[in-house]
Amino acid sequence: METRIKEFRAKYNLTKAELADKVGVRRETILFLEKGKYNPSLKLAYKISLVLKASVEELFIFDDEDFK
Repeated sequence: METRIKEFRAKYNLTKAELADKVGVRRETILFLEKGKYNPSLKLAYKISLVLKASVEELFIFDDEDFK
């Protein structure tokens, strides 16, 4: 899975730590999300989308392999 979290973070001048604090996770979680090494829960994806003022679909790009 790819994400556009880094792009949207930059738009709002948020550091990984600031975003993590706003959604209640550790900075490393944001790092792993941005690198595509962690699949968030629906609740976390929704929280991130609210903070970054984007839809879940805009932030997270899925391909067919993600559903196998």
